[in-house]
Amino acid sequence: MATDRTRALRSVGCLGLAVLVLVGLAVGGFALLRSRGMVEPAPFQPRCVAAANDLSVTVSPDQSHYTAIITGLAVRRGLSPRAASIAMATVYQETGIRNLDHGDRDSVGLFQQRPSQGWGSVEEIMDPHYSTGRFYDALVQVDGWESGDINDVAQEVQRSGYPEAYRDHVPDARVLASVYTGQSPAALRCSYGELDAADAEGLVDSLTTTLGDLDTTTTDAGEETPATLVVQAGDTDLAWAVAAHAVGNGGRHGVQSVETGGLTWSHDEDALADWLPGPAGAQDSVTITFAG
Repeated sequence: MATDRTRALRSVGCLGLAVLVLVGLAVGGFALLRSRGMVEPAPFQPRCVAAANDLSVTVSPDQSHYTAIITGLAVRRGLSPRAASIAMATVYQETGIRNLDHGDRDSVGLFQQRPSQGWGSVEEIMDPHYSTGRFYDALVQVDGWESGDINDVAQEVQRSGYPEAYRDHVPDARVLASVYTGQSPAALRCSYGELDAADAEGLVDSLTTTLGDLDTTTTDAGEETPATLVVQAGDTDLAWAVAAHAVGNGGRHGVQSVETGGLTWSHDEDALADWLPGPAGAQDSVTITFAG
């Protein structure tokens, strides 16, 4: 009897150990894939969700930051949202929207551009504004880029060894391009957990470096009032691009709320807050309030 009980206990112990190992492998595997941009953030992690055309796409705060740069530079250059879609499909495939300091042979950066092929120095390519600009420089030289198949146009720029690989990412790329360029208003929601300290100056620099010259007015925080930033965008589409940039970079700049077009998004550290009716105001003006 004792022997049977011992064997049973050993079996339970082995089973428990096996479960722990499997759980550990699953958690470790998820963490590895998440770090490589291959799976979406979990519901309990900081994340941004963009929704357009009956589709939604979830990205991490870092992926949102790079998405805002890539799409924003298309807006700054006066390129159509299609250009941003092509760029986003490219970075999805090349790096999972990550700014890598390594890759195949001497490839680096968001687009895995190679210094040896004339894309620039490693230091330059690691600058997401520079690398994105170089991508768009090459893109507009492709005949028919504005109407051609997105996968094929991306391949013309990249010359990848996997010429059909961009195709898988086109639907998600289109969603992100539409939302972050302002073509799909009030379509980005983010939750960052605890916000970083208020950084109005940093957000102004991010906005103007990406979207170009903007009419901005900042007001410092008072004893009972938070710091604010007002951006006069000049047109509605640009206003929503500014709003998406502010929401999509809100964690790193301590953004508490964003108002434009009569709608307001307010950060919730535990959930994805919706855009709700807010104070009526100019359709081309954006008011950003920072955490106290």
